[in-house]
Amino acid sequence: MKIIIIGCGKVGRTLTEQLATEAHNITVIDTNPKKIQEVTEDLDVLGITGNGASISTLQEAGVEQADILISVTGSDELNLLCCLIAKKASRCQTVARVRNPMYSQEIDFIKAQMGVSMIINPELATALEISRLLRFPAAIKVDNFSGGRIQLVKLKLDRRIPVGGMKVMDLPKRSGSDILVCAVERDDTVYIPDGSFVLRENDTISFVAAGDNVVRFLKAFSLPAAPVKSVIIVGGGTIGYYLAKQLSKTGMRIRIVENNLERCEFLSEMLPEDVTVIHGDGTDRHLLMEEGLGQAEAFVTLTNLDEENILLALFAKKKSGAKLISKVNRLAFDDIIEELDIGSVIYPKYLTADYIIQHIRTMRHSAANTIETLYRLLDNRVEALEFSILESCPVTNIPLSELRLKPGYLICCIRRGEQAFIPGGSDSIQVGDSVIVVTLERGRHDILDILEGRR
Repeated sequence: MKIIIIGCGKVGRTLTEQLATEAHNITVIDTNPKKIQEVTEDLDVLGITGNGASISTLQEAGVEQADILISVTGSDELNLLCCLIAKKASRCQTVARVRNPMYSQEIDFIKAQMGVSMIINPELATALEISRLLRFPAAIKVDNFSGGRIQLVKLKLDRRIPVGGMKVMDLPKRSGSDILVCAVERDDTVYIPDGSFVLRENDTISFVAAGDNVVRFLKAFSLPAAPVKSVIIVGGGTIGYYLAKQLSKTGMRIRIVENNLERCEFLSEMLPEDVTVIHGDGTDRHLLMEEGLGQAEAFVTLTNLDEENILLALFAKKKSGAKLISKVNRLAFDDIIEELDIGSVIYPKYLTADYIIQHIRTMRHSAANTIETLYRLLDNRVEALEFSILESCPVTNIPLSELRLKPGYLICCIRRGEQAFIPGGSDSIQVGDSVIVVTLERGRHDILDILEGRR
């Protein structure tokens, strides 16, 4: 596909890097010549220095032949203008990053009136990701499929989960839950396990479960299975605002620490009365202890400084048993951060890129199926995809035991109507099903890619 990306900031760069591995024809546009030079030297893409809202710049980038234009500059209004001009100048689809909460209530109107195919709000997506983690605080990561009917849960096998030496096939019986372990990270290697794969202590597993099976699994090992009841949020920026607004609906006790007085006044005015806004320095350890860090069930760091977020999480780990969640923007040292064992680390740039890549792959779907959901797991080395089966095809009406799957592919879950289940060898995929597939390969966009012999 021919793709134009406007904006070479953190999101634009991350998106370009990931799409470049999927054999797309990519052109990037930015007003900063240094950023264009860096991205074109590192990646096999075409770069243009210029204003993405200029028709001449878009024509130079080949907008008339483009399949999709993605605008992820730092300005919401510029992103929408770029999409509007591209839509007038071509038939390409358009994606805009829009972050201002003021526009969040007007998304449908903007899409309809301006012809924008997709609007992504990284801050809102991050807040929703964090709220999912607070629902299952024992998990490192929780992803939803099929509108929340199916969860993909990432857990560390520490002393609380004594299953070292156990085969994957025995874990459902041991936990009394219908789950399927679909990926295992051990040291620097990732595995898509079969039933005979033997788990070890300190493995990181990702498992799929439907309905109440996540709760059953957690309870079997005496892990927290209920949503947290109290949270301290350090940083009252846009993510903090969205998160507090989301959590206030659950009756959770919420306290936000923000050092900007004007921002505190805004939050106090815009958020429900049961959200406590504290004007103070979130790095003041005495303030945090006075505000109940020792008793809080969750501690979320959302300041604009990655280093501050990480240090605060390390302090909270020492002083409390709270569920720890930290936002990190820079991606260069993510491998080092993962080794710190500070709970869940959220990367808004990855979340944004995943949503956009899912949209792009959906554009390439065949008549038989389309991608509904996409997640990257375990440092982007594994992909979990949800396919909707629209027509009869070579994977339908055949027992799974008879399907010749490529190595490194696993069919994890099937949703049929309102029912979701972990399939056995005698089950088959039917037209109308949603099918979750986990794979070590990247760039897949068709359910038929799981079959041996397909490229």
